[in-house]
Amino acid sequence: MFRTMLVAALAFGLSGAAVAQSFPSQPLTVVVPFTPGGGTDFLARTVANKLGEANKWTVVVENKAGAGGAIGITDVARAEPTGYRIVMGQLDNLIAAPILYERIQYDATRDLSPIAYVGGSPVIFVTSVDSPYKTLKDVVDAAKASPGTVTYGSAGTGTTPHLIAEFFGGAAKIDLQHIPYKGSAPALADVLGGQIALLSSSIPSALGQIKAGKLRPLAVTSAARSPSLPDVPTVAESGYPGFDYATWYGLFAPAGTPKEAIALLNEKTNAVLSMPDVQSTLISQGVQAKPDTSQALGKRLADDMKKWRKVIADTGVKAE
Repeated sequence: MFRTMLVAALAFGLSGAAVAQSFPSQPLTVVVPFTPGGGTDFLARTVANKLGEANKWTVVVENKAGAGGAIGITDVARAEPTGYRIVMGQLDNLIAAPILYERIQYDATRDLSPIAYVGGSPVIFVTSVDSPYKTLKDVVDAAKASPGTVTYGSAGTGTTPHLIAEFFGGAAKIDLQHIPYKGSAPALADVLGGQIALLSSSIPSALGQIKAGKLRPLAVTSAARSPSLPDVPTVAESGYPGFDYATWYGLFAPAGTPKEAIALLNEKTNAVLSMPDVQSTLISQGVQAKPDTSQALGKRLADDMKKWRKVIADTGVKAE
């Protein structure tokens, strides 16, 4: 019996070593569950390009947008668990989407294997520089004067920017009209064009146009100001003490992916995230990189699953 167990253990160890030595032997695909040009797309391409350069790998980025990011997540959850097809997921499409959409059948804690935490970022409320709104108070005053007439866009129903904006509406006791898009880029185009009054967005998606002087930032949703935009007040500073909500990004593989492949991807991703130029690039886009273990990412996912289920229940958000 002991001999059989020993042989099996040795065989498993050898197969694991073989996976570690041979992986990857073909191109890797990083799925972005939103349209090109948004914050998630920027982060995925930054990490993917550096992974390729640093390790002489071929890393391809593929955009699969729709249903607030759920289409891209589903694609990877159903993929062969080889480690060659992974996804840049985030809090909203991993946690909120399955709660909001009955047709979504995946459970991120069951159907995905965490690889690496990439970074976190607050949400930001912005408007066009041509807008009459100069501060968050201006928005609240307008919404109270004409309930339901102030519009805002987001990357989709159930995304963190959508949920946080709804939660803010409840805190401010105002009724904002949500316009969902299939990603940050088209929502950004419409707020710039004046088709919608406001945009609730990740900082990476909006920062370029803020720096270009085309968007006016009103407030960030974290407890502290963003180091990328130190002059922009927080929602808490704007009259709503204790308001503290943010999003985060991480790489995931299909459940059942060999742990040796997960370990290698975690190691190489953390090495990329530790590079000074990558850290400065992400900070310049409003994201603070934080290399961590795959186990820590799994715990973050499980803990936030509980927290955001309550947020969704409190806001009364429904799939549109």
